[in-house]
Amino acid sequence: MILLAGPAAAESPIAEVLCAPRAEIVARLSGATITGSGLRDAEAVLEVWARPSGDWVLVQSYANGTACILAMGEAWEASTPPPA
Repeated sequence: MILLAGPAAAESPIAEVLCAPRAEIVARLSGATITGSGLRDAEAVLEVWARPSGDWVLVQSYANGTACILAMGEAWEASTPPPA
Protein backbone atom coordinates (compact mmCIF):
# COMPACT_ATOMS: atom_id res chain seq x y z
CA MET A 1 0.00 0.00 0.00
CA ILE A 2 1.22 3.51 -0.69
CA LEU A 3 1.66 5.70 2.36
CA LEU A 4 0.78 9.36 1.96
CA ALA A 5 1.68 12.21 4.25
CA GLY A 6 -1.10 14.13 5.92
CA PRO A 7 -4.20 13.41 7.98
CA ALA A 8 -6.44 10.51 7.00
CA ALA A 9 -10.11 10.03 7.72
CA ALA A 10 -11.02 6.87 9.65
CA GLU A 11 -13.31 5.64 6.88
CA SER A 12 -10.82 6.15 4.03
CA PRO A 13 -7.13 5.29 3.49
CA ILE A 14 -6.65 8.78 2.01
CA ALA A 15 -8.28 11.97 3.23
CA GLU A 16 -7.90 13.93 0.00
CA VAL A 17 -6.82 13.54 -3.59
CA LEU A 18 -3.06 13.61 -4.15
CA CYS A 19 -1.91 15.21 -7.43
CA ALA A 20 1.62 15.50 -8.80
CA PRO A 21 3.47 15.20 -12.10
CA ARG A 22 2.65 11.78 -13.60
CA ALA A 23 6.29 10.63 -13.41
CA GLU A 24 6.25 11.22 -9.62
CA ILE A 25 2.98 9.31 -9.17
CA VAL A 26 4.25 6.39 -11.29
CA ALA A 27 7.46 6.30 -9.22
CA ARG A 28 5.35 5.97 -6.05
CA LEU A 29 3.55 2.99 -7.61
CA SER A 30 6.73 0.88 -7.70
CA GLY A 31 5.83 -2.80 -7.91
CA ALA A 32 2.35 -2.12 -9.29
CA THR A 33 1.15 -2.63 -12.85
CA ILE A 34 -1.77 -1.19 -14.78
CA THR A 35 -4.57 -3.76 -14.74
CA GLY A 36 -7.14 -1.65 -16.58
CA SER A 37 -7.67 1.78 -18.08
CA GLY A 38 -10.23 3.87 -19.90
CA LEU A 39 -10.85 7.36 -21.20
CA ARG A 40 -12.77 9.63 -18.87
CA ASP A 41 -12.92 12.40 -21.48
CA ALA A 42 -10.65 13.96 -24.12
CA GLU A 43 -8.28 15.22 -21.42
CA ALA A 44 -8.18 12.40 -18.84
CA VAL A 45 -7.52 8.67 -18.52
CA LEU A 46 -8.44 6.51 -15.52
CA GLU A 47 -6.09 3.65 -14.61
CA VAL A 48 -6.24 0.93 -11.99
CA TRP A 49 -2.77 -0.02 -10.76
CA ALA A 50 -2.47 -3.21 -8.70
CA ARG A 51 0.22 -5.21 -6.94
CA PRO A 52 0.33 -9.02 -6.69
CA SER A 53 -0.57 -8.60 -2.99
CA GLY A 54 -3.99 -7.21 -4.04
CA ASP A 55 -3.33 -3.58 -3.10
CA TRP A 56 -4.76 -1.24 -5.77
CA VAL A 57 -4.71 2.46 -6.65
CA LEU A 58 -7.07 4.41 -8.94
CA VAL A 59 -5.12 7.08 -10.85
CA GLN A 60 -6.49 9.78 -13.15
CA SER A 61 -3.91 11.13 -15.62
CA TYR A 62 -4.43 14.39 -17.48
CA ALA A 63 -3.16 15.49 -20.90
CA ASN A 64 -1.12 18.26 -19.23
CA GLY A 65 1.13 15.68 -17.50
CA THR A 66 -0.50 15.80 -14.07
CA ALA A 67 -1.86 12.67 -12.39
CA CYS A 68 -4.00 12.26 -9.27
CA ILE A 69 -4.51 9.34 -6.93
CA LEU A 70 -8.29 9.20 -6.47
CA ALA A 71 -8.71 6.07 -4.37
CA MET A 72 -6.84 3.04 -3.04
CA GLY A 73 -7.71 -0.22 -1.42
CA GLU A 74 -6.91 -3.89 -1.08
CA ALA A 75 -8.06 -7.33 -2.23
CA TRP A 76 -8.09 -6.43 -5.95
CA GLU A 77 -9.19 -9.33 -8.13
CA ALA A 78 -8.91 -9.26 -11.89
CA SER A 79 -11.99 -10.58 -13.61
CA THR A 80 -12.54 -12.00 -17.05
CA PRO A 81 -15.74 -10.85 -18.76
CA PRO A 82 -18.11 -13.63 -19.78
CA PRO A 83 -18.18 -14.54 -23.48
CA ALA A 84 -20.46 -12.36 -25.59
